[in-house]
Amino acid sequence: MTTHTLPDGRPIPLLTGDERPMLESWLDFHRATLELKCRGLDDAQVRVAAAEPSALTLLGLVQHLAEVERNWFQRVVGGLDLPPVFDEPTGYGLDPRRGLDEALGVWRREVARGREVCAGRSLDGVGRIADGHMAGVEVSLRWVFLHMVEEYARHNGHADILRERIDGVTGA
Repeated sequence: MTTHTLPDGRPIPLLTGDERPMLESWLDFHRATLELKCRGLDDAQVRVAAAEPSALTLLGLVQHLAEVERNWFQRVVGGLDLPPVFDEPTGYGLDPRRGLDEALGVWRREVARGREVCAGRSLDGVGRIADGHMAGVEVSLRWVFLHMVEEYARHNGHADILRERIDGVTGA
């Protein structure tokens, strides 16, 4: 399979083909978009909040999406009992000692582990939500992929607004 890329380096999601590669390609596109939103920024810039009263930051989004990756792919799909990646379970809390490079490294590790968990599993295979208001509910891997595309798309919209606030860069 040939992967085509946009001028900014992001992979173009598949436009035709089987369901699984298409879902994976859309998720990869959104993951790459998150990285693009952080490209060229320093640790102080990724800590700039969106606008009062929100404390949302790009660094917090990267950390949150590391938690999301771990939760849906390892805990729900894989059935693994794992603690949160960071001290604060949503990932939004900022630690003054953690910078963007470290957070992106953790996020990339969680993405890679999620891919390993999903490899060879059927889209119809189910996992069980472990906690929260939906605890015990079964969801298919297909549903998890769709949810993850939605989760990234929503947060990439937030990242776009944050990036524009930081340095005026828009788009992507």
